Amino acid sequence: MPLPPRYLTKSRFKLATECPTKLFYAGKPEFADQSLDDPFLAALAEGGFQVGALARAMHPDGILIQPRDAVEAVAETLALLERERVTLFEAAFLHGNLFIRVDVLQKQGNVLDLIEVKAKSIGHKSELVGKRSGKIAPEWKPYLLDVAFQEHVLRKVFPEAVIRPRLMLADKNATATVDGLNQRFRLSESGEVRLVGDIAPASLGAPVLTKVNVHDPLKLIKEDHYLLGKKSLGFAGYIDALAHAYEQDEKIPPHVDCAVCGKCSFRASPEEERAGKRSGFKSCWKEAMGFGGADFDLHSVMDLWRCTKKETFRKTGRFFLRDLQEADFDTDHPVQARQWLQVQKTVANDPAPWIDRDGLRASFASWKFPLHFIDFETSAVAIPFTKNRHPYETVAFQFSYHIAHDDGRIEHADEYLNDEPGVFPNFDFVRRLKAALEKDDGTIFRYAAHENTVLNHIKRQLDEDKTGLPDRCELIGWIESVTQDKDAKREGARNMVDLLELVKKHYYQRDMGGSNSIKKVLPALLNHSEYLQEKYGSPAYTSRNFQNHAWVRRDAAGRVKDPYQLLPPVFADRPQAQLERDDAEETLADGGAAMTAYARLQFSDVPESERQAIRQALLRYCELDTLAMAMVWEAWRELLTQHD
Repeated sequence: MPLPPRYLTKSRFKLATECPTKLFYAGKPEFADQSLDDPFLAALAEGGFQVGALARAMHPDGILIQPRDAVEAVAETLALLERERVTLFEAAFLHGNLFIRVDVLQKQGNVLDLIEVKAKSIGHKSELVGKRSGKIAPEWKPYLLDVAFQEHVLRKVFPEAVIRPRLMLADKNATATVDGLNQRFRLSESGEVRLVGDIAPASLGAPVLTKVNVHDPLKLIKEDHYLLGKKSLGFAGYIDALAHAYEQDEKIPPHVDCAVCGKCSFRASPEEERAGKRSGFKSCWKEAMGFGGADFDLHSVMDLWRCTKKETFRKTGRFFLRDLQEADFDTDHPVQARQWLQVQKTVANDPAPWIDRDGLRASFASWKFPLHFIDFETSAVAIPFTKNRHPYETVAFQFSYHIAHDDGRIEHADEYLNDEPGVFPNFDFVRRLKAALEKDDGTIFRYAAHENTVLNHIKRQLDEDKTGLPDRCELIGWIESVTQDKDAKREGARNMVDLLELVKKHYYQRDMGGSNSIKKVLPALLNHSEYLQEKYGSPAYTSRNFQNHAWVRRDAAGRVKDPYQLLPPVFADRPQAQLERDDAEETLADGGAAMTAYARLQFSDVPESERQAIRQALLRYCELDTLAMAMVWEAWRELLTQHD
C-alpha cells in the first residue's frame, strides 16, 4: 500500500479548522510554535490520559494496535476486522491522503461503532446543539468536527458498513462508587499510562464515563458549508481541499481575523527571531495586509482589553490604536471607558498611572483592619478521587494568606498545601482557612471571582455530604459568612472584597497593557512606586518560604524585573512559559503551572527529591500571589497619602 508523503490526520484537520493556513506552518522547524508540545505536560493538563485509560479498561476485550509505521498499523487493523466481532484501540485507516487512528472501534457484523474519547464532561446530549439556534454549540464544534472527519474516512474505507459515531465523555451526573479510581491510571515520564491495581470492569464501580450518540449533530456538520479562500465548500469537498493542500505542501492563502489570529501559536519571540526562527503570524499579515516589519512594533486593537469590536475596527481601517478616537467608544460603559483609557495611555506612551482617588478613598474607608489577602490553587480532575464525588468536581489543594496590619506591617500568616495522592482535600482545606481567618473580623480580599466560586462549590459539596462530618454545619455557616451567591441573593456579613474589581474601576497603568491580571499589575506598580521599590529593594523579606529576599531587582535598562520571573520554574526540566495560559480576560489562567504541578504529583511517578522541589515551588508562587495583593494595597495607600 503506497503511503502519501504527507497525509491529513485528525490532529492536522483540527488545526486546519482553526485556521487552514496553519497547515503550512505545522511541523516545520523553521517556524516557531508556542503551543504546548510536551506530550507529558499536555496529558497532565488535560487529564486525557486517565480518561483514555479508563475508557480502555471499560472495554476489556479490546486489542491495541501498537504505535508503528502507518502501513503496518493499517494492515494489522484490517486483518483483525476480518473477525465477526472485535474491539480495537487506535485502529488505523488510510484512504488516499487521509489517515486516522480511532480511539475505540467496535465491530459486530456489519456495524462499526466509532468511539472518540475526550477528557470533557457532559450533562445531557442536548448541550451539543443550541435550543434556539438549532446550530452546533460553539464549545462542542471542535469535538464534533473531529468525529465527523473520522466518520468520513471510515465510510470511504467501508462504504457498505453501518457506522455509528459516538463521543465518550465524563458524565457530569455520574458519581464514583469506589475510592481511589483515578490513582489506578498513572502517567510515566514517557507519557505512557501505568495501570495500578485491579482495573477489571467490576472493580471500577458505576461508570463515570458515558457514550453519546452524535449521529444527529454530525448531520449538521456535514450539511454545513465551509469557506476556504473565496470558495464555499461542502464538508467532503472541504476535507479534500485541505488534504490536497497539505499533501502538496501548498500554503492556503491567509484570511486574517483578529479573533483567530490573536490566538495564533505560530509566533516568534524577539529572541527566537534573532536565532533565525520565523513567525507564521507575521507571514500571514504581511501577505494579507501588506504589513512591513515596523508595523508589528505598533500597538493595535489586538491589544485592547475585552474588546469585541477588534475585527470591526480592522475592517474599517482603524487597526492601530493611534487610529482610534474617543467617539469609537461608549465611555459611559465602564469596559469601553477603560478601553479608551488604555488607548490614550498607550498612544501617548504615558507611564503615569490613572487613579480614581475618590473611589479608592471610599473603598479604603469601608475596610476593617487587619486586612487579609487570600489566594487559592485548584484542580478539577476527570476521574474522581473518592467515592460519592462527580467528574470534574473542584479540588482546592492550596491557599496562601497574607495579613496587613494597621501600622503597615505585612506578614505571611498562613499557607496550606495538600498534595497527598488520592486524597480529597476540600473539607480540610476549609477547616484550615476558617481557623486562619476567624481570629478577627478584618476585611478579606480575593483577586477575581475564583475564591468565591470555589468556596460556594465546597459549600454545595458539604450540603450533599453524607459521611456525617461533625463540623459540617459550622463550615457551611462560615463559608456563607465570607461569600456571596447572586443566584440565591445571599451576601455574607464578611463577604470578600474583589481586588480585581477595584483595579478595573480605580487604577490603570500603561505597562498593564490589555490585562488586569495580578501578574501584570504587580510589575507595573513596582516600576512606578518608589515606596515599593525602597521597601522591597533590600534583602529583608523573610517568611516560611523566603529568607532575606529582595523582590526589586533591575534589568540592564534599569527597569524593575517581573518578580514572578525571579522564581525558578515549577518544573526544573520544563520552561515555565509552557505552563502558563493567556490571562488577558482574567480567566482562571494564572493557575496553569500550579494545576499541572498538582496533577504531576497526583498521577505520575515522581522521585521524593523532585516532589519536594515541586512542593516548594508551589508554595513560593502562591505566596507571591498574596504578597502581590498586599503590595497593591500598599502602593495605593501610599499614593492616596501623597495627595491628602
